[in-house]
Amino acid sequence: MSKGKINVSVENIFPLIKKFLYSDHEIFLRELISNATDATLKLKHLAAIGEAKVEYGNPIIEIKVDKKGKKLHIIDQGIGMTEEEVKKYINQVAFSGAEEFLNKYEDGAKDTGIIGHFGLGFYSAFMVADKVEIISKSYTDAPAVHWSCDGSPNFDLKKAKKTDRGTEIILHIADDSTEFLEDNRITELLNKYNKFMPIPIKFGMRTETLPKPEDAKEDDPAPTQEVDNIVNNPEPAWTKQPADLNDEDYKGFYRELYPMQFEEPLFHIHLNVDYPFNLTGILYFPKMTQDLNIQKDRIQLYQNQVFVTDNVEGIVPEFLTMLRGVIDSPDIPLNVSRSYLQADGAVKKISSYITRKVADKLNSLFKNNREDFEAKWNDIKIVIEYGMLSEEKFFEKADKFALYPTVDGSFYTFEELHEKTKNTQTDKDEKLVLLYASDKEAQHSYIEAAKAKGYEVLLMDSPIISHLMQKLETSKEKVSFVRVDADHIDNLIKKEDTVISKLSDEEKEKLKTDLEETITNKSYTVQLEAMDSDASPFIITEPEFMRRMKEMQQTGGGGMFGMGNMPEMYNLVVNTNHELVNEILNTKTAKKKERLINQSLDLARLSKGLLKGEELTKFIKRSYEMVK
Repeated sequence: MSKGKINVSVENIFPLIKKFLYSDHEIFLRELISNATDATLKLKHLAAIGEAKVEYGNPIIEIKVDKKGKKLHIIDQGIGMTEEEVKKYINQVAFSGAEEFLNKYEDGAKDTGIIGHFGLGFYSAFMVADKVEIISKSYTDAPAVHWSCDGSPNFDLKKAKKTDRGTEIILHIADDSTEFLEDNRITELLNKYNKFMPIPIKFGMRTETLPKPEDAKEDDPAPTQEVDNIVNNPEPAWTKQPADLNDEDYKGFYRELYPMQFEEPLFHIHLNVDYPFNLTGILYFPKMTQDLNIQKDRIQLYQNQVFVTDNVEGIVPEFLTMLRGVIDSPDIPLNVSRSYLQADGAVKKISSYITRKVADKLNSLFKNNREDFEAKWNDIKIVIEYGMLSEEKFFEKADKFALYPTVDGSFYTFEELHEKTKNTQTDKDEKLVLLYASDKEAQHSYIEAAKAKGYEVLLMDSPIISHLMQKLETSKEKVSFVRVDADHIDNLIKKEDTVISKLSDEEKEKLKTDLEETITNKSYTVQLEAMDSDASPFIITEPEFMRRMKEMQQTGGGGMFGMGNMPEMYNLVVNTNHELVNEILNTKTAKKKERLINQSLDLARLSKGLLKGEELTKFIKRSYEMVK
């Protein structure tokens, strides 16, 4: 048996980094600024514990573009490197100086916010540069050092004349990457990846207007001065304690995150946990649309204030991806390029924590100010309903604050609704039947018929309500939801007493034959029912099961709740006790009988909102002829 050591060919490492390690070349600036940040935070920690006998001061990171010289400079005022440290940290690929620092100082350094992990970030520079230089001066008395490399395994290392502490990285931008010599492109990258880095980042200068002197005339221009253009906010709201922030602070941070969003958020949730993982962040509930997809990818994921991605699926439960805000956690496992999540048990724990935190906040809002919660219900219900469908633990918690509004504008929790309706809306089989409408205007006549019986009618109009009703029916005992136009009112909630038909069996058979011969549209199934004589003669209903399946199919297609296409199917319920129906049965003239049937059918279709286009035009013409 033999053993050996695998050799890695250094000649191939740079092509690998350039082509395969980082999927997007633009992240080189994020990596280099992250290194500069780490160098500064290391110095801060060493100065704080007395190991570095230097004045920490107010260090910044500066980005300079030399378009003529085709160079990009990243300059920090951090810990710097000696010649030995350059050999150790730069010449050893995948050796992480950040990880070594954290291990050396253990618990005392865990809260420094140091970013580095894999020891590969510096080499991302070679994705855009054909030569890279490092000029560095350690915080110790060691001489400055100058390292340079052209992307081959060979490098030059010599002493430098630099006298001030810190490191300057000089990228000689390659011909295929000259976009990174444009100020606008660099500004774009700084805003995307480094907007909230913990060390101030300077990129150029800006003009600042000063107050006018007291003796200035009214038309005198205000004085100005050139100041450093700091492009980031080193202390964003999520890094602070909730007790140190007020509502205006949270709204201000929302505007900072989404400068083009003019509507204020409805409310916010501040996340702050340090066990069993570290996570901070702020989530905002914006006003929601009925579209389940248009809102997504608005939550930004950070790791130690470094932007990673706005695709947070996996960390944030899917139903909460419609929210906005920021999540920051050093414990979220990322791949080597710090661009994608790794599968990990910690992710599930984080997702569960966020779900619980959101549920607790919603319950608190409901308890503390129910009136305000009800006023916001239409703007937040899509998230809550989606969460009840997709997360069992959220469903259990939401039972306390999920609301069921009525067509008259009242709001009930499920427990309150059950108590309100159990005496009037329990059918002969001891099942509670909850009636609902999806469109108050279109279903007005059906709603009025239900209210005349003393029934409550809910207004359930979100795009996923059919799915939620299925969930509730399987979770609650002896409860069913039925839309008010699913059948005539006496059939929706069947009681013991039944209405006797005025027609004999032979008359009913003849009536059904007349109706089916006249009504050739196969979408309608004729049903004869004995109802009160003052109920409508013709009522069009849509079977609850068929309609609900169709709605489910429409909300998914091939997506979230995909199902096959469902046909348009309706029941034509004919009241055998109505005077008009009796007239249709006894009319001897075939033409008049046909006209009465068609007119009655069209009136029912009109009530249901099904009469449109050419058929509506014919109905109007026929109606005028009948009143001549």
